[in-house]
Amino acid sequence: MSTGGGRHKIGVVLFQLGGPDSLDAVEPFLYNLFRDPDIIDFPFARLAREPLARVVAATRAHKVRHAYAAMGGGSPINQLTQRQAQALERELRKNLAVRVVVAMRYWHPLTEEAIETLQREACADIVLLPLYPQYSKTTTGSSLNEWSRQYARRADNDVRVHTIRDFHDFPPYIEALVERIQQTLATVEPAAKVVLVFSAHGIPASVVAAGDPYQRQVEATTQQVMRRGGWNHPYRICYQSKVGPGRWLAPSLETTVRALALEKAEGIVVVPISFVSDHIETLHEIDGDARALAQELGIRQFRLMPALNDSPRFIQALAELVRLTLRASPAGSANPLDSVAR
Repeated sequence: MSTGGGRHKIGVVLFQLGGPDSLDAVEPFLYNLFRDPDIIDFPFARLAREPLARVVAATRAHKVRHAYAAMGGGSPINQLTQRQAQALERELRKNLAVRVVVAMRYWHPLTEEAIETLQREACADIVLLPLYPQYSKTTTGSSLNEWSRQYARRADNDVRVHTIRDFHDFPPYIEALVERIQQTLATVEPAAKVVLVFSAHGIPASVVAAGDPYQRQVEATTQQVMRRGGWNHPYRICYQSKVGPGRWLAPSLETTVRALALEKAEGIVVVPISFVSDHIETLHEIDGDARALAQELGIRQFRLMPALNDSPRFIQALAELVRLTLRASPAGSANPLDSVAR
């Protein structure tokens, strides 16, 4: 881990989608989202993407703004990710000179802001750590592509850059999930017939058909969690947050809740399996809409597992990821954890 030029500091970049920090930020946040070439891609998209993004953002802004208003006027994901960064920096500083920064894809602090911060730190190595446990071109791929575009304009050839593509089956991460689920199950009546519902953010089915590993990795994470937890509860995998008329991964969270009501499930524990921070998808879609539906259909107990956020076990898992990556991966490795026992 020695470096040239007398520089030894490590930079770590936590990538996340981000969210509007005020109601005024909702429409520009949506515009940034829908103009992403890794999200909106179709014939002649280069010409149509910008005007389409403006129309879709303006159309959806009113409904989405209402949801954020109900959550206090903005997304908590920015604050929560900063707390993760601070906690990770404290953990890593036990044996490394390190600076951890946040790079949001669609709202501040943006990727270029993170790069500028690290340039002032004069880092010798930078570890790119997307906070999406399961890889998809629509999340991890988009964030890393944006990094490449922005970093190329400010490239420092003396800096070694290491990339973590996913950590969906990393044992310390699995342990953090198991701990969180166990804590949530402890709040449910012991005699209740409970089903674990693993809900992941949906993506278009065409993306998976084209080779994206996301669905397979969601399933692998779920299976490892169930195996490690050793529970006898039945479980389901579903997807949420569909946008537009196209076919997305199924079944949806709503369909799953309705099916479990027909099966007379007495309790549901929803595990946000692809989310490591609480935000609109967990607090509004799951804890609001899905909870209301479950109650309407007669499901007596509904629990949302809090996202991992800055839980100590999760922060330790992230720290171990960074340490292993620095020890095991050559700069620029597409997946440095391939060489690490998981």
